[in-house]
Amino acid sequence: MRLSEFDYELPRGSIAQHPLAERDASRLLLVDRRARAWEDHHFRELPDLLRGDELLVVNDARVLPARLYGRRRGVRAQPAPRRRRGYLSAEIEVLLTRQIGPGLWDALVRPGRKIRIGEHILFEPPPDPDSVGRPASATAGPVLEAEVVSRGAYGARRLRFLHPEEFESALERLGHMPLPPYITRPDETADRSRYQTIFAQRPGAVAAPTAGLHFTQDVLERLRARGVELRALTLYVGPGTFQPVRTEEVERHTMHPEAYEIPAATADAVNRARAGGRPVLAVGTTVVRALESAARSAPAGPGGIPQIPAGPGDAAAYIYPGAEFRVVDQLLTNFHLPKSTLLVLVSAFAGREFILRAYRHAVESGYRFYSYGDCMLIR
Repeated sequence: MRLSEFDYELPRGSIAQHPLAERDASRLLLVDRRARAWEDHHFRELPDLLRGDELLVVNDARVLPARLYGRRRGVRAQPAPRRRRGYLSAEIEVLLTRQIGPGLWDALVRPGRKIRIGEHILFEPPPDPDSVGRPASATAGPVLEAEVVSRGAYGARRLRFLHPEEFESALERLGHMPLPPYITRPDETADRSRYQTIFAQRPGAVAAPTAGLHFTQDVLERLRARGVELRALTLYVGPGTFQPVRTEEVERHTMHPEAYEIPAATADAVNRARAGGRPVLAVGTTVVRALESAARSAPAGPGGIPQIPAGPGDAAAYIYPGAEFRVVDQLLTNFHLPKSTLLVLVSAFAGREFILRAYRHAVESGYRFYSYGDCMLIR
């Protein structure tokens, strides 16, 4: 398959730049794979669109304020010559992507080409006009300083933060919510809560599992009243989910694995639902990747049904058309970028040509796209 086969046209104005005032006011495109048809709805109608015996699995990862802005401090052992010190004032953007150990993080650095191993980056709060004339101790707070300990391709770096015991408090103070690049405005205070799902419990993600952003407590209560069972797993969403496909042949792309953990109660619920013929509804592509990755190495139980194991793992499954879905029967998901692995996954679930026709309807009908946009329920 060619990457160009997963392309579509989207007007810039269709990309949602802000969330709606009410989470469940978003629109929902109900997509029927068997009938090859769709219907327009709103998300708050979700409980009425389900049978009532589904197992709904969500991702409870919490997004970190993982975007930092700093400046180069040079290599400690080799001070920069005076004539070159001007470059140290240039702003450096750092996106933390994965924690390796205490104070040790993988990150994407921009501009990264000249950031060398051994160089230090200092992250400080912007000057506060109200602090002028006051003692430094009155306005001081935790700052961050990191040393570059290794480098990779496409701006990838491994950073070691000094004073790791202060890291969490400093990150909360200095970090920005890592809104995706197609949201062209700076992050705002409201994004601290709106770019989190109501399920968010376990910090570590650097992007939101956006299909869960539409849920409210009212919708959850109505789902439970219908008989829908709710369980959670954790997949720490990283940049691998959004890594661009750099090969023209879709099958040649390699996914970056993302860590997940499936609690025993969730694994048991999935296995019981599969054995009982109840639909498993994955809220988001992250849940799909965790469950299907677990299923690929799971032992078969009665009737040949994979028995999902509890515990940690790496979601390394790359799902493209032709893949077998062993666990997930229904999918709630936002609309995805052209030529992305997420659109490829959704195409594998419902068929490429059919999904692209549904996307065309969504564009023509004024649906809002991407992270803060509307969603579709595929069943």
